[in-house]
Amino acid sequence: MQKLIIEGGNKLSGTIKVSGSKNASLPILAATLLADGKSVLTNVPDLSDMRTMVKILRELGVDIEKRGPGELACKVTTIEPSCASYELVSQMRASICVLGPLVARRGYAKVSLPGGCVIGLRPVDLHLKGLRALGAEIEMKHGYIEARSNGRLRGAHIYLGGVNGPSVLATANTLMAACLADGKTVIDGAACEPEIANLSNYLVAMGATIEGIGTPRIQITGVPSLKGANHEVIADRIEAGTFMVAAALAGEDVKVEGARLEHLSAFIDVLQQTGYIIDQDEDGLVRVIKDRPVTSVQATTMPYPGFPTDLQAQLVTLLTLADGMSVITERIFPDRFMHLAELSRLGANVQKIHSSAVIKGVKQLTGAQVMASDLRAGAALVLAGMVAQGTTEVHRIYHIDRGYEQIEEKLRGIGAQITRADA
Repeated sequence: MQKLIIEGGNKLSGTIKVSGSKNASLPILAATLLADGKSVLTNVPDLSDMRTMVKILRELGVDIEKRGPGELACKVTTIEPSCASYELVSQMRASICVLGPLVARRGYAKVSLPGGCVIGLRPVDLHLKGLRALGAEIEMKHGYIEARSNGRLRGAHIYLGGVNGPSVLATANTLMAACLADGKTVIDGAACEPEIANLSNYLVAMGATIEGIGTPRIQITGVPSLKGANHEVIADRIEAGTFMVAAALAGEDVKVEGARLEHLSAFIDVLQQTGYIIDQDEDGLVRVIKDRPVTSVQATTMPYPGFPTDLQAQLVTLLTLADGMSVITERIFPDRFMHLAELSRLGANVQKIHSSAVIKGVKQLTGAQVMASDLRAGAALVLAGMVAQGTTEVHRIYHIDRGYEQIEEKLRGIGAQITRADA
């Protein structure tokens, strides 16, 4: 086990670069199971989740070669039925993305029920609904999902909206499987996230026929086979947003490189409401500039293009030092507030009321030992530690390593006093 030790109070300046998207890379890697021939993927971040997915794919018969920073060459070497084991799948929820490609290409899939961050109940019912609509026969046995197809899957009209909105991973699973199904598939209530669009563009490069990319209605005409293709993963909008919050909290002249602001409209709107100007220069470098005293705000997480749940904890950290009382409501994962208790240890005045966080701004946070409960909560605690008075130790940082590439090195590069040590 390791921890991050942070000395708070430093002003940040310099350029910090955004890595490739974790949430785009994982289903794109799973999609390599569909292809004949080699795919070369670039801008893939070096994260523990990525290394887990690589192990899963190798277990499933994909040869993966790391050619350089952020570049992976992937080629399927077997199409025999195989199993994605509990030991690997339990480490990360996105591993369920292999389910659709396996049953579509090999006619059989056995995948352990997934693990990942503890941020509330996240059932797999929409994944199974989509695949069943395509003709897969699915059973749950001893903690595993077993899916079979009698010959090729069949196109269908599917509604994938859920109680809390569309599911990104269920959309990805159904979309990938439909590419090799006979006939036409229509997915209504599809997730519109940029990560789904990036996956769709990769599938098109492989030879898939997809219309409505980036919209709630995706239409897929199945093809006999797909071939390997070269593809670049988009920048990570959540990492970009996290660095923008760091700049808002402690920046003097921080420039965020690689952020795609068109993927962050709702987040930028909230930052502007609190008192910041967001500027992007001709080189694409983004600055977050304080325009007035930071004030409270109300915001609600929603499916894309709404405010992302994956930036909720970071926003809460920013608002702990804002004037007035803020209310942040969770519509995606109503129980995703485990960071509130840890922020309280740093002196924040926060409480959970039903599915909302109520934050009353304070003048100063103070360092303490805190614990990351999940990936984004861990990032929020790192941000808080950078502006807290004194020393903050963030424990269980394996959560953070799942989604942030070399976070302490990047933050040190803009002036943060942060080191990694054995806990």
